Amino acid sequence: MQSSKFTMPRFPEPYWKEEEIPSFEKLKSDTATDIAVVGGGITGITAAYLLVKEGFNVSLLESGSLINGTTGHTTAKVTAQHGLLYDDLISHLGEEKALAYYQSQAEALHFIRSITSQRKIECDFSNEDAFIYAESSKSAKKLEKEMEAYQKLGISGELSESIPFNIDTKAVLSMKNQAQFHPLKYLKPLLRDFLDAGGKVYEHTTAADIEEGENARVVTNEGFKVQCKHVVIASHFPFADFKGFYFAKMHPERSYSIGVKTKKDFPGGMYFSADKPARSLRSTPFNGGELIIVGGESHKTGQGINTVKHYEALEEFAEEMLGITDYPYRWSSQDLFTLDMVPFIGPITSKQKNIYVATGFRKWGMTHGTAAALLIKDLIVNKENPYAHLYNPARFEADPSIKKFIATNTNVAAHMVKGKLEPAEKKKEELKADEGAVVKIDGKRTGAYKDENGKLHLIDRTCTHMGCECEWNEAERTWDCPCHGSRFSYKGEVVEGPAVKPLKKVKPK
Repeated sequence: MQSSKFTMPRFPEPYWKEEEIPSFEKLKSDTATDIAVVGGGITGITAAYLLVKEGFNVSLLESGSLINGTTGHTTAKVTAQHGLLYDDLISHLGEEKALAYYQSQAEALHFIRSITSQRKIECDFSNEDAFIYAESSKSAKKLEKEMEAYQKLGISGELSESIPFNIDTKAVLSMKNQAQFHPLKYLKPLLRDFLDAGGKVYEHTTAADIEEGENARVVTNEGFKVQCKHVVIASHFPFADFKGFYFAKMHPERSYSIGVKTKKDFPGGMYFSADKPARSLRSTPFNGGELIIVGGESHKTGQGINTVKHYEALEEFAEEMLGITDYPYRWSSQDLFTLDMVPFIGPITSKQKNIYVATGFRKWGMTHGTAAALLIKDLIVNKENPYAHLYNPARFEADPSIKKFIATNTNVAAHMVKGKLEPAEKKKEELKADEGAVVKIDGKRTGAYKDENGKLHLIDRTCTHMGCECEWNEAERTWDCPCHGSRFSYKGEVVEGPAVKPLKKVKPK
């Protein structure tokens, strides 16, 4: 691949970070509330907003800054078209559950559309058709089967042959009247309403454990406790994952996005490829003009090629499709995949009815996160919800879950062993400025990063979650766990769970 004439933005940052969100203090003492919501993304903020409207005292806890995790790194599509899914759902779960899945996502889209209209929220919301396109005959046949699934479920769709790009497509499947929006602009008014109704927010407050009981207690990293009747874990990966062994029932994947300005105008719509490597295309308003968001390049976290190559591949694709005039943004996100591709939403275990979890959204967090908030609100107020059985975390479907369970955990075991045996990549003296690698320090394999000032940051690569060895992520300058997806800064700080404790720093003898 030839290098681009554009300079890749050094630090990954999505364009919507320019929308300011108020900052809040961390928790500094024990406290009590009706409901503790852990996680300040779309699920956490929407759930907190809905529950405070029901008259509960609600506290929202976030380990970092609000909307700074997966929600802050989404491509912000609001759609029930989640790739080639519905034919598989019908095959493995049955037509009734496949229809329930679609209806829950359609209701989430309707909720976002309605509240945006009612509250007159200016969040760049626009109705768009969603398209999946196939470049191979094999994928075209899959699109035909997916269209048959649409017809069985009553989904408004259409099968055609082309899209308005220079791509030789064999088939194109559309889902009508979907949407996109700016997630921070959407969530900011909900957060303001939550605060006006008496809700409390604690940022930089990491939940580390839960003490069970009729009145549960969320325990923070600093030892403070939040006593409550209900706990909602909306922290992407459940920080109390050992209670339901979620680390064994999901796997994490990273995907990449770039925001570019282009020579050619964008034709409208939202596009997603059925073939690999995955590609997605859409546009969004930007400084009086238009920003084109190009995404794709999925892989398991901590595994695969140099992560910079994924951004380069997306840039090459954007240049070929539309021609790049400016390349101001790049970012990546992390998504969790369940064994049957259906999220876990509900009580964390069958025995712990007052602790709720919402996770496993794959790449479709805007509708899943909203559906999760609506479902959990209903469970807490004892209102019947037609989707509770579908998303129940206690389920374990035999087909295809058992095979995937074995494959997922075999992969984890392989990487747990591999990371312990691999040789050091470099000597610490060989590291250049702004470079990270595995080096030998006092005879032990150590993670090292040399910053732009020449300072060496040394850490023990052993993940504090379950002991796998983290791998260096060149594009993000993080240490990523290939087993369960925990991520740490080059200083060892937790960037993403399930780990809640930082990596140990290494001091040479």
